[in-house]
Amino acid sequence: MVNYILGIESSCDDTSAAVIKNGILLSNVIASQKVHENYGGVVPELASRAHQANIVPVVSEALRQAGISKQDLSAIAFTRGPGLLGSLLVGTSFAKGLAIALDIPLVDVNHLHAHVLSHFIQKTPEDKVPEFPFMCLLVSGGNSQIVLARSFSDMEILGKTIDDAAGEAFDKCAKLMGLPYPGGPHIDRLAAEGDPKKFKFAKPRIPGYDYSFSGLKTSFLYTLRDELKKDPEFIEKNKADLAASLQATIIEILMDKLEKALKDHPVKHIAIGGGVSANSGVRKAVEDFCERKGVKAWIPERAFTTDNAAMVAAAGYFKYLDKDFCPLDSPPYSRVTI
Repeated sequence: MVNYILGIESSCDDTSAAVIKNGILLSNVIASQKVHENYGGVVPELASRAHQANIVPVVSEALRQAGISKQDLSAIAFTRGPGLLGSLLVGTSFAKGLAIALDIPLVDVNHLHAHVLSHFIQKTPEDKVPEFPFMCLLVSGGNSQIVLARSFSDMEILGKTIDDAAGEAFDKCAKLMGLPYPGGPHIDRLAAEGDPKKFKFAKPRIPGYDYSFSGLKTSFLYTLRDELKKDPEFIEKNKADLAASLQATIIEILMDKLEKALKDHPVKHIAIGGGVSANSGVRKAVEDFCERKGVKAWIPERAFTTDNAAMVAAAGYFKYLDKDFCPLDSPPYSRVTI
C-alpha cells in the first residue's frame, strides 16, 4: 500500500512543504523570508503575512517535485506548535482546509519532536537511522534541550534551558558585535579564523542537566563595554577571536551537560538537531565526543537542521502509521514541551 504524506511547516519565518512516500522523502521546498534582516530579528506580523503569500506556491511546488497530485495524498501533517502563533495559524488553517477538501486525515506534529526525528528522514531505503533509545542534543534559536528518545512517541526531556537558548546567545552576542541577523552563521564563519582561547567568558553553574546562557551573554557584553573604553576599535580588531572564544564557550557549556546526561543515562547513539546543529564547531564537538565515548554520532544534513517540512512529514508519517490523527478543531499552540 502506498502512503503519501504532505508535511507543512510554518512555525517561524520559513514556509516549507515536503512529501514523503512510505517513509522516503520525495520533495522538500522552503521559502525563506529576507524581510526580517532589516529589523535584526523576526517580526511576527510580517512573518505571518509572508506565510500567507508563500504557502500555496510552496505546497504546489512540493507536490510538483514529488510527481503527484493532491488527490494522491494519504494524510496531511502540520506543525501545530510551538512557534509564533500567527505563523502557526497560517499553516494550521491551510492544512485543515486541504484535509477537509480531500477528505483525508490530519496529523499534528510537535515542532521539537520533529527536530529529534529529523534523523529519520530517508532519501533512499538504504539510508541508516538511529536505534532507540538514543539521546538528542536539541539546540536552536529558542530551545536548548537534552532529550532521551525511547521510541517515536516516547521522549523525555532530561535538561533544558532556564533562560536564553544557545541560538539566542549566538545571535544576541553577534548583534553586540555589529554583525547582521541572523548572527549565528557569521560567528561560525569568523570563529574558523580566530583563537578560541583568547578571551574568557562566564560559564553558569546550574545543577542537573539544565542550561543557562544569560550569564555568558552578560559576560560578553561587559567584556566589550570595558575593552571599548580602552580602544574604540576593539571589536573590529578582535572580531575573529571574540567569535571563536564565544563559540568555544557555548560548545563547552553544551557538551558538559551532554556528558553528564550520557553518564547517567547510557545509550549507544547520540544525535544533534535544531538550527544550531548547523554550526561547524558544534558538529565537530559532538563527533569528537562520541568518538571518545565509543558511541554512534548522528549529525543531520544542514538542510534538515533549520525549520523544514521534511522533518514534519517524517514525524507525521509515524503518527499516521499509528492512526494518531488530529481533530479538526485542534488549535495551534505557541508554547509546549515534548
